[in-house]
Amino acid sequence: MASGETFDVVVIGSGAAGAMAALRAAEQGLSVLIVEKAHKFGGTSATSGGVMWIPNHGLGEGDDSREQVMEYLASVTSGPVNPEKLAAYVDHAPQMAKYLKAAGVELIVSPWPDYFPDKPGARADRSLICPTYDGRRLGDDRYPLMREQFNRFKLFHRYAMDLTETFALMMQQKGWRRVAANVIGRYWMDRSTRKVSSRDRRFTQGAALMGATYEAVFKAGVKLRTKTKLENLVVAAGGQVTGVEVSNFGRTSTIGARHGVVLAAGGFEWNQELRDRFFKVPGLTRHSSSPEDANRGEALIAAEKLGADTEHTGEGWWIPTMTLPMPKASNYHEIHQAAFDVGRPWSVCVNRNGVRFVDEATGYDSFGQAMVADQQKSGANCPCWLVFDAKFRAKFSAGGLMPWAHTPEHKVPGDWWDNYVFRADTIEALAAKISVPVEALRQTVSNMNGYAKTGIDPEFGRGGNIYDQFFGDPTVAPNPNLGPIDKPPYYAVPINNGDLGTKGGIRTDARARVIDVNGKPIEGLYAAGNCSGNPFGDCYPGAGGTIGPAMTFGFIAANDIAERSGNQRAK
Repeated sequence: MASGETFDVVVIGSGAAGAMAALRAAEQGLSVLIVEKAHKFGGTSATSGGVMWIPNHGLGEGDDSREQVMEYLASVTSGPVNPEKLAAYVDHAPQMAKYLKAAGVELIVSPWPDYFPDKPGARADRSLICPTYDGRRLGDDRYPLMREQFNRFKLFHRYAMDLTETFALMMQQKGWRRVAANVIGRYWMDRSTRKVSSRDRRFTQGAALMGATYEAVFKAGVKLRTKTKLENLVVAAGGQVTGVEVSNFGRTSTIGARHGVVLAAGGFEWNQELRDRFFKVPGLTRHSSSPEDANRGEALIAAEKLGADTEHTGEGWWIPTMTLPMPKASNYHEIHQAAFDVGRPWSVCVNRNGVRFVDEATGYDSFGQAMVADQQKSGANCPCWLVFDAKFRAKFSAGGLMPWAHTPEHKVPGDWWDNYVFRADTIEALAAKISVPVEALRQTVSNMNGYAKTGIDPEFGRGGNIYDQFFGDPTVAPNPNLGPIDKPPYYAVPINNGDLGTKGGIRTDARARVIDVNGKPIEGLYAAGNCSGNPFGDCYPGAGGTIGPAMTFGFIAANDIAERSGNQRAK
């Protein structure tokens, strides 16, 4: 095994947590290397919605306060939560956001309601997003090398869309055809970029956040090493982490770290062995909606070899997903998120007994938690069924099944019917096709039709709060999330308990230091992002509840390393 070079700080993983740790450390005079096992950088963050939950950020006109934030978090978190770590997040997140903005990353306040809008202290202005970023600002040699958005986030699998455009098309809002035409026309009018790459130069959502952040990262002099996988952590005789052992196409080498190693390599959702070990209902790796086979828990495994403790490993950042064959490659499959589809009017979700188990329009993580709880209770969930009628089919997507305007019936591949998508002329016939008790499904649909008339769901309160309504259909009354399921044909698609990553991993403290099984910090080792335990326990408080803490604890880790090193560049 060959010995490599040495840096002040080595960061494992190139997503939001790693990028922030690297940027902050470099701008404080430390030499930094980011190690990324994929051939593209940006991590899962670049493929995400790119939202950061930053309470009390002070960037808008609201009157949020630390006290209000803590009131909200106290009302929504449950189970074991480290109060010092939670407080560190609340106190440092606004500082991180201001630092990011000062570094040149434009931040916009989004009116996204907190995921528990009826709880004390909830607000609708804590989520920050980035505007569209011109990817070619990274340089024509780099811009195609940032990890790309999934096909599901692009129009016709090619054209980048921001969140406003995505929701306009998703909801078929007034003028949505014009929006689609503008998205397509903008791409083809960009003739100079077409000579460089077929990739849209418009980086949107997570790619916008990561593109703007990496412009600052490269400007700060951070080095990036792709196609390089963490194998082990290097430890000195006294127990201090002093570097990493990595591999590149089978060749191994060591890279020294004078002042610290920051683990920011994502969670373990693509490691079935770890899912089986930690999750209450393990599910399958292929149901995850994060990049395929990317996050396999290498950082967690390496840290556990040194005696690191774990925390909050029992659940993922859940999101409902469904599976469809890839276009023109039917032997391969794609995972499609159905986060908002399940709460639209003219639909209902049932377990395999034909019974509802949740407010379908609730936050996607809460939907997944309900799937897990119902599976433990009934043994008839994971997957469940999304049942809808022709009105829903005409207007909304059902996971990867696009509305009629995009995918009319005659364009649905023949092998999808009764394998991935089920259709029948009556509810009774549909129940028979999907092996759900006929009378139970008939009664559930009848109940939903009654709720649609009154606008009140007495079972689960669907459409009864501003979060539900935010993703409902404003043209439907009296409740934008409820509509009668009464126009044939009727459809059903299986919904799996997918995820955006894992909620827990390596145990860390308020300074992002890795903690061993005896409760003591492992000197020189830090962790941030989904490879570490999140500050909220099993809770997902609002949009961006993954990326916000990831960047904040990357920021905290870099500050601690810089303080220990004397804030000087090592020679």
